[in-house]
Amino acid sequence: MSAYVAEALRFKRDRDRLRELSDWLQEEHGPLTGEERSTAFEELEHLGAEHAYRRTTGAHGTGKAS
Repeated sequence: MSAYVAEALRFKRDRDRLRELSDWLQEEHGPLTGEERSTAFEELEHLGAEHAYRRTTGAHGTGKAS
């Protein structure tokens, strides 16, 4: 159970950090356009798929950025 709670807390911390970064970037550069938002979501989907693949195959630390 504690591993589940720890993972949930890490997830929340990461989301909070992303929200802070997003807020800061929008203050500095203005709000995202629809196209920028779509591109960002596509990249997040790609990253999610890559992470899922690496978790299932154990392909970590290949030294290659996707």
